[in-house]
Amino acid sequence: MKKICLVFLAAFFLYTGCRTTPAQSLFPAEPEVTDAAAGDGDNKLPVSEFNEIWAYLLNGSEETLLPDYPVSDIGYFSAELDSYGKLINVPDPQKISFFTGRIHLVAACSGRALTHFVLAENSAERRQLIADLLDAAESFDGLQIDFENVPQRDGGVFLSFLNELRAGLNGKMLTVALPARTRRIEDDVYDYTAVCDYADRILVMAYDEHWSGSRPGPIASMNWCRQVAAYSLKTIGPQKLIIGLPFYGRTWGDINPNRAFYFSGIERIKGEQGITKVDREDGVPFFNYQIPLSVTVYYEDEISLASRLQMYLQKGIDKAGFWCLGQETPEIWPLLALKQSE
Repeated sequence: MKKICLVFLAAFFLYTGCRTTPAQSLFPAEPEVTDAAAGDGDNKLPVSEFNEIWAYLLNGSEETLLPDYPVSDIGYFSAELDSYGKLINVPDPQKISFFTGRIHLVAACSGRALTHFVLAENSAERRQLIADLLDAAESFDGLQIDFENVPQRDGGVFLSFLNELRAGLNGKMLTVALPARTRRIEDDVYDYTAVCDYADRILVMAYDEHWSGSRPGPIASMNWCRQVAAYSLKTIGPQKLIIGLPFYGRTWGDINPNRAFYFSGIERIKGEQGITKVDREDGVPFFNYQIPLSVTVYYEDEISLASRLQMYLQKGIDKAGFWCLGQETPEIWPLLALKQSE
């Protein structure tokens, strides 16, 4: 058996340490904690009230959305594009007919070449995709575009694509999901100011500061989130900005043994691991060995989420969104509330 050492680093330290730390030290200058706050004793966490609370819902995971969740908007994830640019897998909003808020169709495309293909101006594929998106959006309250690999030369056609969609939606909400930025990037296809001219809302995905291919670290560290929030407020403004938060965690191992080897490399491994017995499968040699694996885990709990939510509120952000339902700690829901309209 592999010997796995789970190193819960900063997130675990924060979680355990806060059990004996006064709540006020967690959230300096925070609003007074209400009776509705979760927790016990002196460690109650503040309830965060937002004008809009968005949550992504995966098609096929409708059971993760409960009727009493304080959610104003659902991003139904997701319609996709096939190899020819045709819209497929459109979710059925009737599956969540009990939800009383707004439901937005999310159209996602992560392939760089496919995105370039469907955005090409005056192409039959682009015209058909726009027609299909507008037709599918008829059953929803809005449409969200989540194209995360727009090629650098396609920034202009991406904006014109958004412009055509907004014109065809006849007043329905158009939102765009954009990667997090802490500063302006030269020739950025996701330029916040430019996209803002065409979108009713922009959801800034303030997560994946560290990802599967990076060094271990928080999904969204507090200082990085402050920088993202400041830049987003400056370029998008509070009226259109939805700040995204992660519900999930990630693991990083100090060893990844998946790779190809020369014969000499295999022989080296046999020597290092003391392999003396080699089996054969239909004549092909193979062997097994075991090595210790150290795993680092960063994740989100109600304390880290509450801290981040309070920070965003204090900066003047009144719309939050979460990726995604089913990945969260249940303890977060008593800490969220929708502001009542006057």
